[in-house]
Amino acid sequence: MVDKIELVRGSGNVFRDLGRPNADAEQLKALLAAQIINVLDQRKLTVRAAGEKTGIAAADFSRIRQVKLDRFTIDRLMAVLNKLDRRVDVSVSIRRRRSATGSGSSQALR
Repeated sequence: MVDKIELVRGSGNVFRDLGRPNADAEQLKALLAAQIINVLDQRKLTVRAAGEKTGIAAADFSRIRQVKLDRFTIDRLMAVLNKLDRRVDVSVSIRRRRSATGSGSSQALR
C-alpha cells in the first residue's frame, strides 16, 4: 500500500515558512552568503586566500561557508561582496501581509 504525499507550496522564503520572526532579513542574508560562496568557488579561493585578498578575516569567510550568519549584518555581507569585486543591486517590494481573505497590495521601491 502506498501512502499519499501531500504537496505544499512554499512562500519562496523558507524562513517565513518556518515562522521565523526576521524571515525577510534571514532570507536576504542567506542569498548574499550564497553569492559570496559562489564567488569563492568560481575563483577557487580558500578562506585564507579570500582573507588575504580582501583584508577580511579568514574566520569570517569560514563562518559564511558554514552558513553561520548570526554575526553578520546585511550591510556587512554586502561589503564582503564589494571586496570581492561584486556590485550589489537591491530591489525592494513592500506588500501588505495577506489577510484571511488573501488580498494584499504591493508597492515596489527602486
